Parts: sequence; structure tokens; C-alpha cells
Amino acid sequence: MNAMQIGIRKTLVIAVTLISIGAVTGCHKKASGIDPNALGPAPAPPAAAPTATITADPLSIDVGQSVVLNWRTQNAASVTIDGIGDVSTNGTQTVAPSTSTNFHLTAKGDGGTTEASVRVTVRVPAAPTAPPPADTDMGTEAAFHQNVQDVFFDYDSFDLRPDATSAASKAAAYLTAHPAIRVVIGGYCDDRGSAEYNLALGENRANAARTALVSAGVPASRLRVISYGKEKQFCTEENESCWQQNRRAQFSLDR
Repeated sequence: MNAMQIGIRKTLVIAVTLISIGAVTGCHKKASGIDPNALGPAPAPPAAAPTATITADPLSIDVGQSVVLNWRTQNAASVTIDGIGDVSTNGTQTVAPSTSTNFHLTAKGDGGTTEASVRVTVRVPAAPTAPPPADTDMGTEAAFHQNVQDVFFDYDSFDLRPDATSAASKAAAYLTAHPAIRVVIGGYCDDRGSAEYNLALGENRANAARTALVSAGVPASRLRVISYGKEKQFCTEENESCWQQNRRAQFSLDR
């Protein structure tokens, strides 16, 4: 066998060897990773648990007097108060319990159930005594309207704004100086929304103004609330300036 034949033979052996190695390694497929789609959708985050508070103003009353309940909740789908029933998730309501009562609120939502409560004490009347001479100074109606001015609210709200809080403080000072005056507080709304919704919103606005006066020292027994909703409009134009005039709690002498 000459040198050329030997070289060709070596070349063939090397080629066959490389082909065999390639065939062996080619049989092993690369391991595939985990398909994210096979794991299904990521679980939704848990729903937030509801929160709830309830207050009463005042906390102690005499038999026959009334108190304003005020409650606030978050993440709640339904709210009930023992003795009242289903209520809105946020609101106020005037009640007149005849005995000391624990107002228990339950707020339920997708995140669970939360409870809150407030106790109102009803005092037993003491033996009657001779009343002191009544102060009959009513002042003039002009002076009343000058010092006891209406308070205004933002759209779809019954929270007192800073200007309303200032007006309520001025009104309370005048009423304290004239204890014979009794006041009716009317709650009003603009003409947007249903009549039923606006009646509830008007009552909440009147109660918010009443609460501000009571907190400033005016006896609750001198104050009465009524809601007119959107039935009595002060302005009938369809613009924000006009709507603002209708979103108010109006103070009037309770004759």
C-alpha cells in the first residue's frame, strides 16, 4: 500500500468517526423550560377588608330628645345598623331612643365583615323644679339672617367645607346669645339625580349643619331638620354657579 492510499484511508476513518459523534449528540434534544401558560392565571390579590366607624352626637340625652348618628365605611358592599336596618355605606340619621341604646353597625364586603358600635345614654328625668325666667329676646329677623347664614356644599357631598364651618361657628355664637330662638334647618340639593337620592342627601346636609351647631354649644332641642331635596330650587339655570346656590343647608326661625 503506497503512501497515497494510506493517507486516503486515514481521512476516511476520521470522517466516519466525526459523523458517528454528530449522530450521537444530535439525538439528545435540549431540555425545554416550563411553559408559563401551563401554570394558569396568577391568583387575584385578596379583597381589602371593610372598615367602619359610627358616632353619635350627643352621646347622652334626656328622654324625648334626639341624637344624630354618623357613620363612615370603606370597602363595604352592605351596611346594617341594629334597630334601624339596611343603610347606605356612609350617612347620617336622626334617632330618638327612649332608653339607653347600643347602636351596632355591621359592614360586609368581599374582604370580610367589620363591626362598630356606639352607645347613647338616655337620662332618667329628675323631679321637676320651677324653671328660671325665660329669656324671650328673639332679636330681629334681619339680625338673625345676618348672623345665622346658610352653609353651602360641594357636589354630591354633605361634608362641611371650611367656609361652612366658619359660618356655623358664627351662627352658634348668635344662637347662644339668644336662647329663645329655635331653628329649622332645611337641606337642599341641585336638580341632578333622582328625587329619592336628593331627599336623603338633603337630610344628610341638614344634619351635618345641625351637628356643627350642637358641637359649638347650641342645645339639640332647639334645632329641627327637614329635607327638601331638589324640590325647591333657589336658581333654575343649568350651570355650576346656579347649582352651587341650591346645594345648601338653610337656617330659618322655627316659629
